[in-house]
Amino acid sequence: MTKLSLLAGQINIPAMTTAEERDAHLRIVTAKLHQQLTAKPHDLVVLPELSTVDYSRAAFAELSALAEDLNGPSVKAFGALAKEHNTTIVFGMPRKAEDHFKISQVAVGSDGSVIGNYDKLHICQYGASMEKEYFEKGDHLFSFSVKGVKVAPIICYDIRIPELSRTLALQHGVDLILHSGAYARDESFFSWHDFVVTRALESQIFFLSLNRAGENFGNSTFCPPWTDENTPRVSFPQTDEHFASIELDTATLDQVREDYTFRKDLLKDYAGLQHQEPELLNQ
Repeated sequence: MTKLSLLAGQINIPAMTTAEERDAHLRIVTAKLHQQLTAKPHDLVVLPELSTVDYSRAAFAELSALAEDLNGPSVKAFGALAKEHNTTIVFGMPRKAEDHFKISQVAVGSDGSVIGNYDKLHICQYGASMEKEYFEKGDHLFSFSVKGVKVAPIICYDIRIPELSRTLALQHGVDLILHSGAYARDESFFSWHDFVVTRALESQIFFLSLNRAGENFGNSTFCPPWTDENTPRVSFPQTDEHFASIELDTATLDQVREDYTFRKDLLKDYAGLQHQEPELLNQ
């Protein structure tokens, strides 16, 4: 049995188009996290998708100035904070990759160094999203362990492709998915939480779905591996900035998987099953 203390920040992110504005935002966010971690230590800290920059065409048009590599000021700032508080921090940033940009979640460990990064596999281009005009998709999965709990980041639109979460949970043994997003209140906003609950329950994992704060964002949630009328998911404020402290216990995973035998009852191969389809009559 392992217990993990998680701090999730639904943070405000201002409009910006310059590196100086980005770095000023970084100072504010790290100061707020420092205050939270001083008041109560946590094993893992999580921030939203692209948490270092504004999610807008104006910001994306300036990616040459705002994007960074894994030695940039954002990694250094969060790395220093992680080292000071002996924690692991996962944050989002636009990452420079050769001659293009990727939407990346970066994990820095308690020694201040980069553990690894995940680049968004599914790039969104509908509603308020226009990512295919600015970013390239990633090409790898990424998971790591904190206090014996296996953790994997995914990003926003990734949740709507069930194969990704399913692969992480069943093939790579992930216990907690960190789903960081920039969910604007477009036509797809209403359906988002249904995906969260489904992914958590179908794979019997913990699932954090973390949005940024703001009038057009908000509504983050945390879902345990089973929910019912006595075990609700955690709901964040509608729009306000909020830092949620969440305690996870792997004994919960063990109990849920014992009580509800979804995993044990999986067939090894569904694609190989014979498919029967009756002939259409009266053609």
